[in-house]
Amino acid sequence: MSKTAQITAHAVLLAGGRGTRFWPRSRLRTPKQLLNIVGQSTMLEQTVERLRPLFPFSKLWVVTNTEQAHDVRRLIPRLPKAQILAEPVGRNTAAAIGLAAFHIAHRHDDAVMAVLPADHFIAQAERYRHVAQAAMEVAEREASLVVLGIPPDRPETGFGYIERQGTAAAARGEEVFSVKRFTEKPDEQTAREFLASGRYLWNAGMFFWRVSAFLDCLKKFLPATHAQLERLSRTMGTSRYAAALRRIYPKLENISVDYAIMEPATREGSGRSVSVLPAEVGWSDIGSWAAVYELNPAGAAGENVSHGPLCAIDSRGNYVWSSKKLVAAIGVNDLVVVETPDALLICQRNRAQDVGKVVKWAEERRRKDLL
Repeated sequence: MSKTAQITAHAVLLAGGRGTRFWPRSRLRTPKQLLNIVGQSTMLEQTVERLRPLFPFSKLWVVTNTEQAHDVRRLIPRLPKAQILAEPVGRNTAAAIGLAAFHIAHRHDDAVMAVLPADHFIAQAERYRHVAQAAMEVAEREASLVVLGIPPDRPETGFGYIERQGTAAAARGEEVFSVKRFTEKPDEQTAREFLASGRYLWNAGMFFWRVSAFLDCLKKFLPATHAQLERLSRTMGTSRYAAALRRIYPKLENISVDYAIMEPATREGSGRSVSVLPAEVGWSDIGSWAAVYELNPAGAAGENVSHGPLCAIDSRGNYVWSSKKLVAAIGVNDLVVVETPDALLICQRNRAQDVGKVVKWAEERRRKDLL
């Protein structure tokens, strides 16, 4: 990693989400990142494999929850147990990243910290690693908050956007821009304007910064959470830590890092620079069963995609997951069909984003057997 290799660099994988839009396969104990949604291995395993050329296991951390920690250890047995940080309750990404930052600071004082989702798909792994190295170099050199931006190819309303400004600088041959502002999910007309302007990138939730820079921002913009985590940090490495975590963590503010840190950091007078690197790396957040369908070459061609035996007669554009049972489809198009031992999902492919509503339905009826 040349210059970046001169300092300690750690990768923190955020793996605590539930992935409700992948019900019925995704459950509380087996969320999206712990499933083989694309390919034979789980999304978490694929993410670790993609990062291994940059980070040894001693520099990898996973933030998950207590229900999923056992499976994380099983899937990544070479990851030191102390580097699997299990949240007793979910408190969104600002708290999760803060917890990891204090752990790294406890061991190393300061370091470059790459914060990455554990459940995204990236087709161009080598290209991605090069952009990540450039981002780490900017974060180390300038003590800047750095984010990767995905060049948009459609007016997507389901993603946040990053507006870049000014002329490009360079790091390792990659363009680096100053960030003007972050904008949350826009309506369709605004998304079309963003796409036409050429100044906007999708926010994929991939961040790079020095631990010290992040903790300074956490103290400035989220002081109550910083104070509680600082109290917790005094118990790290001691027998008091587990009890302190259970007592303190539920008190942390439930807010995303985008709202808590990144947006206020771009305001005038924040005292912190924010940079973005465009990253054309074949990225997908795989946000629904429809996205899985579209990633498959047969799906891209409008054909049926099936993970299991399928008899399709006069049927096209369907996504089917049934590991054992034969699915016979006659005269149906553009459906998602997912079968598990206790549930069967059937929906139009263009309604796949609504699958999370089934989880809410089950929660309201206290159907824990379906969660």
